Amino acid sequence: MLVDGFGRTIDYMRISVTERCNFRCAYCMPNTPMNLGDENEDVPLESVLNFIKVAIIQGVKKIRITGGEPLLRSKIVPFIAQICDFAPQIDIALTTNAFLLAPLAKPLKDAGLKRINISLDSLQKDRILCISKRDGLEKILNGIEVAHQVGLKIKLNMVPLKGINTDEILSILEYGMKRGIMVRFIEYMENSHAKEGIMGLKLAEILANIQTKYPTRLFEKEVIGPATLFKIPQQEIKANLGVELNRDYIFGIIAPHNDDFCKTCNRVRLSSEGKLIPCLYHNNAIDIKEAMLRGDTEEILSRLKLCIENKPEKNDWDTNAISQRAFYQTGG
Repeated sequence: MLVDGFGRTIDYMRISVTERCNFRCAYCMPNTPMNLGDENEDVPLESVLNFIKVAIIQGVKKIRITGGEPLLRSKIVPFIAQICDFAPQIDIALTTNAFLLAPLAKPLKDAGLKRINISLDSLQKDRILCISKRDGLEKILNGIEVAHQVGLKIKLNMVPLKGINTDEILSILEYGMKRGIMVRFIEYMENSHAKEGIMGLKLAEILANIQTKYPTRLFEKEVIGPATLFKIPQQEIKANLGVELNRDYIFGIIAPHNDDFCKTCNRVRLSSEGKLIPCLYHNNAIDIKEAMLRGDTEEILSRLKLCIENKPEKNDWDTNAISQRAFYQTGG
């Protein structure tokens, strides 16, 4: 079992398998060249697996595969299958922009993937192009539908940005309602790699927008996730949307600026560069790449424990409002 200095059990790993991405989202990496390296520059997936096996043996129960865009890795399906073969009980998920998802959804499910988080910042073609610099709405929506059909559990993530897509908060919420898919709204996380001048909405503003049409009530803070969850009564959805659900609809808001965001943090990250990151909003990291490449399990474990020892109690939004980290390297 891995426990940090504040008594939190660390049983969740976010693994970035590449910094390459086929989108250039305004809140992430808008000024990065499209030809960002090739797969030969990524850490080999068999070396990443060396780390994952050690983490699982030490009690990690949940793994999320991220990027960049993880579906750019040509062997991502057998990689996930290898993780599941090693630990069939593992809760394994993947975060994607869904541009490449449709043909991979069933192979990923068959390999053992249980859940998938998909970015959906707009339902309008021109806005997706504006936000991501990619004409991708049709492929995104097709990827969502196919993943839903094959039985992957889906969460949709939206980053509301002032003057760009905040008028679509209700539209995207209702898109999720109609399909029984959870929508999570993410406060824009200020970082030095984002487009200059963009601004997001905070939790209270997002809630106020939703409450113009739907009453909400606090449900709970996710036990193994960063979101605060809210409920909308099913009868309100039927009255407003004409859709009958068999239970209340639950949506989430991820609010890293809130004081209680870090209290139950149970995760550390492995970046696409092979560095262990104890906190997304601090600059400290521990290089573990060479140990992974060698398959040196003792060194991997030593560095993993050191990372957890260095995990801070909370992020430093209060003193440093803009993160210097590249989220496309750490997986956000």
